[in-house]
This record gives sequence, C-alpha cells and structure tokens, in this order.
Amino acid sequence: MEIVERVLNLGNLKEKMNSLKRKMEVLESREGDITEELEYAESLSLKKPKKVVQTWLKHVGILKNEVQQMDQQVQQTGWGMSNFTLPNDVDGLAMRATELFQNGNFAGGLTLEACGSKGVSLLTRNLVGGAFEKNKNDICQWLQSDEGSSVGVYGMGGVGKTTLLTHIHNQLQNLPNTSVLWVIVSQNFSIFELQKSIAKTVGLELSNDDEERIRAAELAGALSGHEKLVLVLDDVWEYIPADKVGIPIGANGFKLILSTRSSKVCDWMNCQHTVKVQPLSLKEAWGLFLETLGRETSLPSEIKAIARRLVQNCGGLPLGIVTMAGCMKGVDDICEWRNALERMEESKAAEEYMETEVFRVLKYSYDNLKDATIQQCFLYCSLFSEDWEIGRDELIEYLIDERLIDEGNSRQAKFDRGHTILNKLENVCLLESAQHPWKRTRCVKMHDLIRDMAIQLTSVSPRFLVKAGVGLEDIPEDEMCSEHLVRVSLMHNNRLSLPSNASPRCPRLLTLLLNYSQIERIPDCFFMHMNELTVLDLSDNSYLRSLPSSISNLRSLTALLLENCDRLEYVPSLENLTALRRLDITLTDIAEVPQGIEKLVNLEYLKLLCYKLNARAEELPKWRKLDIFTGKFYDTVELNKYVSSWEDRGPNSYQLVVGDCDFEELNDYFERDIYMNKSSISKSTLVLPKDIQLLDIQNCDEITCLCGASLENAIHLKVCRIYSCEGMKHLFCSSSCCRLPLLPNLNDLMEEGTSITSTPSNCIFHSLKDFSVSGCPNMKRLFMPWVLSHLQNLERLEVYDCEQMEEIIGEASNEDEDQEATRIIAPNNLPKLKCLTLGSLPQLKNFCSTSIVRSNSLEEIYVRKCPKLRRMPLLCEEPNPLPSLQKIYVEEEWWESLQWDHPQTKDLYQPFCDFWY
Repeated sequence: MEIVERVLNLGNLKEKMNSLKRKMEVLESREGDITEELEYAESLSLKKPKKVVQTWLKHVGILKNEVQQMDQQVQQTGWGMSNFTLPNDVDGLAMRATELFQNGNFAGGLTLEACGSKGVSLLTRNLVGGAFEKNKNDICQWLQSDEGSSVGVYGMGGVGKTTLLTHIHNQLQNLPNTSVLWVIVSQNFSIFELQKSIAKTVGLELSNDDEERIRAAELAGALSGHEKLVLVLDDVWEYIPADKVGIPIGANGFKLILSTRSSKVCDWMNCQHTVKVQPLSLKEAWGLFLETLGRETSLPSEIKAIARRLVQNCGGLPLGIVTMAGCMKGVDDICEWRNALERMEESKAAEEYMETEVFRVLKYSYDNLKDATIQQCFLYCSLFSEDWEIGRDELIEYLIDERLIDEGNSRQAKFDRGHTILNKLENVCLLESAQHPWKRTRCVKMHDLIRDMAIQLTSVSPRFLVKAGVGLEDIPEDEMCSEHLVRVSLMHNNRLSLPSNASPRCPRLLTLLLNYSQIERIPDCFFMHMNELTVLDLSDNSYLRSLPSSISNLRSLTALLLENCDRLEYVPSLENLTALRRLDITLTDIAEVPQGIEKLVNLEYLKLLCYKLNARAEELPKWRKLDIFTGKFYDTVELNKYVSSWEDRGPNSYQLVVGDCDFEELNDYFERDIYMNKSSISKSTLVLPKDIQLLDIQNCDEITCLCGASLENAIHLKVCRIYSCEGMKHLFCSSSCCRLPLLPNLNDLMEEGTSITSTPSNCIFHSLKDFSVSGCPNMKRLFMPWVLSHLQNLERLEVYDCEQMEEIIGEASNEDEDQEATRIIAPNNLPKLKCLTLGSLPQLKNFCSTSIVRSNSLEEIYVRKCPKLRRMPLLCEEPNPLPSLQKIYVEEEWWESLQWDHPQTKDLYQPFCDFWY
C-alpha cells in the first residue's frame, strides 16, 4: 500500500512540475518580449530600463534557476524515494511564476530617458583664435591615441576652459564606438556626490552601501565596460583620489580630461598631457567683441576707439569680452560709450586678484541693468548652489512669492514678466541658458565668476548669507544672527543639524531656503525671531517628520514649500497664515487636509498630491484667487462634486487624481489633467471640466466605454489614454442611451445618407492630438467611422496589447445594441495623423472596414505582432509615396507577407523600412 501511495505521489509531483514548466514557458516568452523591446528602445536613443523592470527581470532570472534545480530534483526522485516537501515547493514556484507574469504588464512603459551625454551635442560659443583651435585639435588627437590616459586643461577663470572642453566633447561624441561623459565637479565636492554624479551619466544605480570602496568598484566596472570612453571633469578645484571615487585611469579604452584653474591640480592628478589656456590676443579679443556685438556695419571711428579701450580692459578673457559686448549691444550714443569706459577704469586700481579684470567688467554689467527689480532678480540667482541648473518656472515662482514680480493681474502675466527679466539677463550674458537634463525644461545657470561677483555684492546690501551646497553639518547660527540679513540659503547640505535651542535673531529675514538639506528636526523656538519671513522652503528633506508649532505664528509667510518631505506626517494649524499664497505638500506622508486651510483666503497655488491624502470636496472651499491646484480625491463621487463646484470659474491649471497613481509619472506638459487608476467609474458618473487637456484612465475594469464621461464639454482635450481596462468593449457604445449625453444632436444627423463634412469646434475630440489604448483585452473595435469627424486634428494614434481587437475603425457589430450610427456618412481620413503605432494585436485583420484616404501628414508607422493584418494601413497604392513619410518600423517577415494590389508599391516604400528582429 505504501508503494502505491509513493507511485501516486510521484505521478502527482511530475504533473505539477509539467504545469510549472508550462507557466515558465509563458513567463519566459514575456521576458523575451521585454528584453527585445528594451534592446530596441536603447538602440533608438538614450533610453534606460526603469528600476521596476530591472527588478522584474532579475526576479525572473532567479526563478528560472530555481525551477531548473527543482526539475533536476524531481527527475532524481524515483518511486522508492520520498520527499514530501517537493510538491509544496513546486506549488510555491508556480505561484511565483503566475505572480511575475501578472506583474510583467508594464502599462506605463519599460524605459526612462537616460542621463548620459553620448550623442547629444552641448551648446557652446564659437572658438576664437588660432591657439584655441590648435589646443582643441591637439587634445582630441591625444585622446584618440595610445599616448597616456589623462589630459589636464588649466587657466584663469573666464579664460574659456569650459568652452574648449565643450567643443572637444562635441567632436569626440560624433566618433564611432566612443562614449563621452560630462560631469561638473566644482568646489566642496565629496567623493559620495562625485560617485553619484558620474554614475548618473552612465545610467548606473549605485548600491546604498555606505562602504566607499564597494561603490568605487561598482563605478569602475561600469566605466571600464566600454570600447572607448572619455570622462570630462569640468571645474576641478583640488585633488581627486581616482581610486577612491572609482575612476579607472589606465583601464583599456578609458581616457580622462579635466579643467582647473590651477596647474597644481594637473600635477596632483598625474596628467600625462597639460594645456594652459591663455587669454586672447588683442586682435582675437576685438574679433570676438565685434562678433558678439552683432554689428552688420562698422562702428563709427570715435566709438571704435573707445570700444578698443573697453576690449583692452577685458584682459583677453572671453567671458569678460562677451559680457561687455552684450551690455553695449544697440548703444549708438557716444556718451554712453565714454561713460562705460570711465566707469570701468575708475575701479581698476582697487583690484588685487587674478579675476579682478573680469570682475570689473561683470560689475559694470550689473550696474548697467539700471532697473532695481532686474538687479534683485539677478542677485536672487546666487542663492542656488554653484553650477546649479535653475528651473525658470521654479525661479519665477520664488520671485512672485517675494513680490519682486508683482505686475499684472493674472499669474500668467507675472510669468510673462519673469521670463522677460530672465531673457534680459541672458541677453547681457549675466545668466546662461540651460536645459534640465531629463525633464527637458528651460533653465538658467550662473557662471562661477558671475556668481562670485553676486555673492560679493550681497555681502553688503541687500545682505545675503549663502552657504548652499558646501557640505555644512551645522547651521551657521552666529552668522545668521544679524538684523541686516534679508535672505539665507543653506540648501543642498547633507544632514544639516539644528540645535534644540537654535533661535537665530533675524528680524528682517524675508527668505529662508533649507531645501535638500536632510534636516531631521526643527526646534520649536527656531522661527521665534523671524516675524517678517516671507518664503520658507523645506522641500526635499526626507528625514523631517513634523513641523514646529511656531510656524503658525509666521503671519507674513506667503510661501510654505514642503514637497518631497516623504516622512512628514504633521503640519500645525495654518489658520493664522492668512497672507499665504503658495502651499505645497506634494509627496509628503500627510494623510489629512491641513487644519485651518479654509482660512487661507489669498491662496493662489495649492498642491496636495500625497499618497495617503484622499480629499473630499467639502474640505476644499472655493478659493476665489486659486490659480493652480493638484489633489487626490477619495473617489469619483468626490471628484465630481469638486469639479461641479467650479461652475464657470475653476483653477487655470490643475491635476486631479482618483486612485493609486504614480505621481512621479504624471504629465508636466499640460496644465489641466485628470488621472484615474483602479477607481470605480460607472456610466454617467464622471464629470469632466470644460477645459480639460489630458484624460488618463488606467486599471478601471468596470468601465465599458467612455459614454459615461461628460466629453461633450471637453472640447480642449489634447491627450486621451486608456490603459489596462479589462471591461472596456468600445470607445463609444452605439446605443441611444449612451450616445445622447455625448452627441445631443446625433439623432438629427441620422437620416439616411446624412454627411458629416465639417469639424466644428464643439466636436468631442476637436482638439485631440494624442490617443492611446492598450491592455483592453475585450475590445474588438476601437471606434466606428462616424467618430472620424471628431478626430480631424489627431496626430498620434497608438493601439497595442488588445488581444481581441479586430478593427481599428469598423462598423457596428451584431453585439451592439443598435446600428444607427453606421448610417452616417463621415469623413474618411485622418488628415493630420503623423504617427501610427499598432502592436501585439493578434486578431487585427483590418485597420478600417471602409476605404480611408491616406494621410499626407503621416511621418512614422510602427506595426509589430499583428500576424493577421495583411495590408499596410494608411498607405494607399499610388505612384508617389507619402510626402512626409520618414520611417516604417515593421517585422521583415510580416512585411514580405503583405498583400499589394500593385507590386511596385512595395518597392516604393521599401527604402523607408527599418526592420525589427
């Protein structure tokens, strides 16, 4: 009997093992698809896998190994052997395989933009002078040869070292099999921060291990894994221990180039080649001055003589020359030219240091601004850390909070004024234009010397204290105790400590920036003597759990910024802060709407997007001045109540969320968005604002169509995305009960043969440019032909991972409740469509059941894993290809199997094909 039981158990075990293998086959197929997509994405541009995708692939690999070992154990288990735990172990592996497969549907995409600089040319000025060109060519030649592995470039501040390195970067990154990384080092660097900066450029996520050597080994391994790699370290001030950082000097294919103001640094770093960048000759300086001045005609002789003396006073420093030329653009009055020269030469005798020549030029540029508001805005930029790329919008928000920008009735008017001021500062070369490395937003930067000059100016009046990004561990309480201080910046310091009795006496202090400083605790007495404080920025302090009650007494406060304090649970009552105009608690751990918020009658900007905070409509009064709002609601009912309360006047910009959304993936490109994720949406229950621009619905399985959304009002909708909604069957249901709320005049159009030939501005999707549907397994048809009349401005259409999708555009089927809508004669084209993506649609047979005119705007077509689609969509068989077509991305086998009415058409489009393998 025991033998029989063992035989039965063995048979059951092998059956379980076979079931596990079948699950693993499906999981490995998904793994293969993801790996292939990642390889393709990375080949197209600077893409890197999301962390969650990397983790998923890692877990799949671990499971595959465990399953292989388990299979060997089962094979070795005979009828005479007993291991009663094996069946349970196999069941556990099967559950993990199922869970991994379910988690492998990454609706939000697999990749992020990588931060590396390969393939991206950096913005720079033209090189001037034969010496600069020779230096560039020599350095590039050295870096491409086997002669040594490091090059040092040194010279005084403002002489053009960074410009030279930028040109070298741009030339090298165009070479085959060569990667170029750009990292700014700056003063007060730490090994930890430098490791992190370099790792970021190669898309490497260093371990959180505090052991410096382990992180260095990880980084060195990543930098050594390239055929040719050049690391550019700009603005090095002191010796960098390459081995402790993880810079593999001497590794095969690795080269280092650095810039510094000191030749000693080149010696300390053992640079095999060194280049000193000399100031420009007078002739070269004059040429750069004229080029920057932009004069099409020659200067009058009287002005030319003065201009030459101005250039001579710039000491051959390109930064000074460019700055001076920017100041004198458009100046025709000789009196202004004489005044400029006199003011420059007056301050000449007082200077002692190397950079004094350029400082005199820069100080003149500042004085020449003349407008006190613009000067204050310029000085404000010095509060940020050295080399920091300052977001324009972020900076302008500060300037509005400080009332440095107060013109105009609307927030948009204030922003327009802010951008005008920043443009002015860029035009006179006191600020540099920049771009955020991954957000792609516009930024400004301060050159090191210009920032030094600004900080020197603010050491007198208006009085600033700037200790940003210098590695502070304790607040400089003695320096802060000053009745003259107006602004203090201690941002970007690591684990800044505030003693329990710290209470700086700053009676005139307006601005206190403590963001990115890892503060753990703020004593209650800290704000006791800051009665005039206007702006308090505590954002990005991830260890801060609560705020002191003394904040409630800061009655002059106009901005309280707490974004990304992800452990912050408590905010004291805000009812006394009636001057507050900006409040941001985004991504904190706060679970309730702050007490007293209804008293903040001057609120213009309110951000409440927290994972734990689910607001109800009655907690959010109708603030008369509110212009920007973000928040997450308890459910769809509360969202509807809140939107309905707007009547005809809601915020100009908003992000409204219901459900479990990843806030970090929310869109920054549009101003009026609604996101639904894992929330209940039933028919006729979603109230949309009239000015909504983006609608994102994910994982809402109850929704069957969009008929329940008030889309008849959403005539400004630009983007519509529907992801992983298993209950979705149609975009629009064709039954009268569903259609009437959407198209109140449709019945009038339903006479036989009625034609929709125009696209009125009140069409449902009149403004829609981007439409995406994925992960809707029960949808057989995206929409019927009459919907084309509402899509005349559509530019991008994406449909993928819909297992039952048979047609993109098709007539009503027998499953629909009626077929009246199919009797309308609608436009048969998508005239502005630029990009079409069809992927993983195994049942797709037709793009459109009726004839559709090609789109002359079409630029790119992506078709993948659509085996039953036999004709290429939107490519009519005509003697000429689409005028705007650039690429067709398809599988070669599928392309070869397509049916064509005219064989020559295939040859016509073959050059546009880029095949997936």
